Amino acid sequence: MKLKDEIITKAIIERFTEKFVNNLDQDVIIAGAGPAGLTAAYYLSKQGFKVSIYERKLSIGGGMWGGGMMFNEIVVGDDGKEILDEFGISYKKYETGYYTSDSVEAISTICSKAMQAGTKIFNCMSVEDVMINKGRVCGVVINWSSVELAGLHVDPLSVRSKIVVEATGHPLEILKTLEKKVDGKLFTKTGKIMGEKSMNAEIGEKTVVENTKEIYPNVYVCGMAANAAFGGNRMGPIFGGMLLSGKKLADILAKRLGKPGVKEMVQVEETD
Repeated sequence: MKLKDEIITKAIIERFTEKFVNNLDQDVIIAGAGPAGLTAAYYLSKQGFKVSIYERKLSIGGGMWGGGMMFNEIVVGDDGKEILDEFGISYKKYETGYYTSDSVEAISTICSKAMQAGTKIFNCMSVEDVMINKGRVCGVVINWSSVELAGLHVDPLSVRSKIVVEATGHPLEILKTLEKKVDGKLFTKTGKIMGEKSMNAEIGEKTVVENTKEIYPNVYVCGMAANAAFGGNRMGPIFGGMLLSGKKLADILAKRLGKPGVKEMVQVEETD
């Protein structure tokens, strides 16, 4: 069969357009395709919820690719190991309570499993603003990352969602936008972004899970974004807390959203 270049182009444009149009109204939109956001997406998609992730970079995976200082190994503790087991990611015991895993295998597997469960990932797209209705976030405003990098004046597009998740890690791109543009305070002690504290793996691993919760009406934080928002410690190249944060968020949102396909969300009390 003779290949035609114009058919290749047509196939890419039509298939991408179909995917994009079919995901303009979501249950959950996640900004940031790091380990916590991908893990949350996996558990939600597996239950039948409609989930999209917007990642400003070409590659997905956040900081997990580089392990620690580009030594592409990560460490997880006993609790995080259970999630590696569920994903089928290999690991080795280093000593009691410490397990190592190849960072490339770990994040590529998590991404693959999330997409196979139904998550749609749109890379090279930035969340540059949020949509607000009656004091609650109801979607995001997106643009190509290249537009932002080039400094071009190109109007963005909007995507509706019941829940928006801030999972951009240290940059806190959504929350910084909220602070600038909306009335009301964040659900932190100060009402504003509190900023992350210095590295302490033991404390940071615990608080990243504790801080995984709602921070503004219909906006939740997970992963490093949770500690950066609520004033927790950074934890470095240990990733069990990140995975557990994603799983906890999925559990919270599944209760909040109710059954997949239901229009109205359920109000639930969250506990740490």
